[in-house]
Amino acid sequence: MHEIQLDERIFQEAQRRATAAGFSSVDAYVADVLSHDLDETTDNLDHLFTPEVIAELDQISAEIDAGGKTYSIEEVREHFEKKRTEWLKNQAS
Repeated sequence: MHEIQLDERIFQEAQRRATAAGFSSVDAYVADVLSHDLDETTDNLDHLFTPEVIAELDQISAEIDAGGKTYSIEEVREHFEKKRTEWLKNQAS
C-alpha cells in the first residue's frame, strides 16, 4: 500500500468533505476522488449528481414549471456581450 502526504489545510478540507459525503475515512474519500479523476475511459458523470445537486435541479425545474423567469439564448448572449463590453471598457481605463 502506498501513502501520500497532504499539508494540513488540504487534509482538513478532505476530512470535511469525506465526512459530509459519508466516507468512512479520508483515505477512502481521496481514493474515490482520484479514481474518478484518473478514469479516462468512461464518460459516466453519475458521481457528479449528488443528492444535493439533484435537489437543486428539481427546485429549479419546479420554479420553471410554476412560471418562473427563463431566458432565451439571445437574451443570454446579449447579457454576456454587455458584460464583456463593460469589462473591456474598465480594463482600458
